[in-house]
Parts: sequence; structure tokens; C-alpha cells
Amino acid sequence: MFQEWRNLGLPLSTTSNEACKLYDATLTQYIGWYDEASVGGLEASAAKLLEADPNFVMGHVMSIGLDLMGTGHSPRLDLEFQKSTKQLLATAVNAEISDREKRHVTAVKLCADGHMDRATNIWEDILVDHPLDMLALKFAHDSYFYLGFQPQMRDSIARVMPHWTTDMPHYGFLMGMYSFGLCETNMFAQAEKVARKGLEINRSDAWSTHSMAHVLEMQGRWKEGLTFLSSTVQDWEPCGMLACHNFWHWAVYHIEKVGQLADMVRFKFMQQCFKHER
Repeated sequence: MFQEWRNLGLPLSTTSNEACKLYDATLTQYIGWYDEASVGGLEASAAKLLEADPNFVMGHVMSIGLDLMGTGHSPRLDLEFQKSTKQLLATAVNAEISDREKRHVTAVKLCADGHMDRATNIWEDILVDHPLDMLALKFAHDSYFYLGFQPQMRDSIARVMPHWTTDMPHYGFLMGMYSFGLCETNMFAQAEKVARKGLEINRSDAWSTHSMAHVLEMQGRWKEGLTFLSSTVQDWEPCGMLACHNFWHWAVYHIEKVGQLADMVRFKFMQQCFKHER
């Protein structure tokens, strides 16, 4: 796995192949919105990643970045989390790491300090030189979402797409991200086309499914939306991090169908949300 990352022009500064494997597994779960049982799920794989190599800077970047994007931790309120960000800086100073990795450290620190907008600038700088860096792309994508920067969310993906090929492992997820950016900037026809392409590549991509749900809702196509989500539930329901929200879209379609939320639908929606609550 170490060589695979090097082949993409994204060498990882660790001597542990196990750490590289877990980095890949953690990243894939993050962009796929699911927990992979074989590695214990997202949180467990992120923890194992640092156990495999406690000095793996990108492992710390991943772990801290995930906590920041999850919005459940802040160094201002969580002393343990504050300690982890300081540990990242200390580890990075003493480690022999690439310029790309150094910039990742800077971006995560800016984000932790409450400067998410400035962090996106660093991630975009990384993507200029390393357009295949999915971690930088996803961190920027999520940050633009939180900041309400819809054109940037769309264009950040569009700029790197010419460098990607369909045989790359995360290409399908890239389609879902681009589709949502298109949808959020009212480019619904293109958004639908890209989302459907993403689902052709990976039918379990919950973010492509989510983008499709938005497109169909915004165009008043609730009948199609209800059919679409109901007929594909077996594909996106396992993506527990996003399944509850997709079930919310499903419930909204039901409201549009009958003018109110029937007891059966309400029960199903609440049942699924509690099931996937993290």
C-alpha cells in the first residue's frame, strides 16, 4: 500500500505499511460515509492508524481533521483535543515530511484555531500541486459546505477532475461530490447526470444518492424521488453516517405525496435515525 500512494504522487512519510493500509481504509470510509466492519469502523481504524505508527504525521492530520469536520470537538472547549493538536505540531517539527504533508499540518491547525476559510486556501494550494489528494479535496469540500461557499464547493472538484481517471479507486466518490456542488449552484441537469454516473460506478455512494435526492426535490419530482430512494435503500442504508439524512429526504417525499407525515413513515424515519445515531 505504501507504493500505491507513491504511485499517485502522494508518498506518505511512514515506514509502516500497516499504517498506509489503515490510512487508505480510514479515508475511504470518510468519503463513503460508512463503517467498514473488517477494520472496526471509521473511529476504530483511525485509532489503529496511530497505533501502527504513533509518529505518522498524516495519521494525526487525518484523526484531528475528522474530529474537526465532525464538529464534535474544539480545542477551545476540549483540553484533550487541544493536546492532540499540539502533539501534531510537535511531531511535525521533528519529523522528516514532505512539503505537502507540512501544508496539511498547517491547514488542520488553522481549522482547529477557527480559521476554516484560511484552511481551505491551504488545501486548495495542495490541490494545485497534488490534484489526486483526496484528503485535501474532501476537507475542502466539507469546509465549503459549512461555510456556505457553494461555488467553491463545485469548482474545487471541477479543477481537479481532468487529472482523475475512471480506474482510480475513489473516482466514483468524486462524482458525488461534484454533483452536489452543481446541485447547490442550481445546475440541476448537470448535477443529475454526474450523480447517475457516480452511482453507475458505485451504487453504494450515499453522497451521490443524496445529491440526486436534492435534485429531484428542487425540481418538484417527488414521485421519482420516492421511487428512487425506496428502490435503492439497500445500497445507501448501510452508509450509517448519512443514511438518517437520506431517510429524511424520503420522509419529505412522503409529505409531498399526502400532505402530511403518516404514522408509518414517521415511525420508520425515527427508527432509522436512532439506528444510525453515532
